Amino acid sequence: MIQVKHLNHHFELGKKEKKTRLTVLENINLCVEKGEIVTIVGKSGSGKSTLLNLISGFIRPVEGEIWIDGKEVSHFTEAEFADFRLKHMGFVFQNFQLIPSMTAYQNIELPLILKGLTEKDRKQITDEMLETVGLTDFRSHYPSELSGGQQQRVSIARALVLKPALILADEPTGSLDSETEAELLTFIKQLNKDYGITFLIITHDEEVASIGHRTITISDGQLLEGGASL
Repeated sequence: MIQVKHLNHHFELGKKEKKTRLTVLENINLCVEKGEIVTIVGKSGSGKSTLLNLISGFIRPVEGEIWIDGKEVSHFTEAEFADFRLKHMGFVFQNFQLIPSMTAYQNIELPLILKGLTEKDRKQITDEMLETVGLTDFRSHYPSELSGGQQQRVSIARALVLKPALILADEPTGSLDSETEAELLTFIKQLNKDYGITFLIITHDEEVASIGHRTITISDGQLLEGGASL
């Protein structure tokens, strides 16, 4: 599902005359198989979020290749990557990133609107997603009227609504209490089992890391263990 080959990335800091180079990732090689849950752990500043953003296409690598579902995506234009994300990838974030002026139903429906589905098809799929995440009775609630766990379920439903093969999650339980976290992790494992969705999860939480089929440790921009050789 994901192949990262000889990936290097750095940021240029400072003004033009006094630029300094900050190396963030160095010679990253990583393989994630279809249907795996892979967790990436590391301290703040280790490079894990940068790696996720590179795989997501939100930033471009300085060197190396990124392949997703058999396509070399690291040289896509912004428009090509935006279209690819819509068709193949879902995203779950720590702060949920729900649109506060939209109901749970409308937040989940949004990707279907962007894809151009008819209202009838959107309703059927969105209703199914609400049932899948156990929020049918909360369809008309706004994010501010939902608990943290319910908001994250809306976020996951929105990520699932186009049936992506891959979901990328950045600290998905970071805003949740321990009980809600446990429920969400059980839910992620069930989604993986039932639908074969590949999950790549960034975390610093040992409980979250424990649900992975493999756990990859990253430190100072380098993989220390768990990465599959290419």
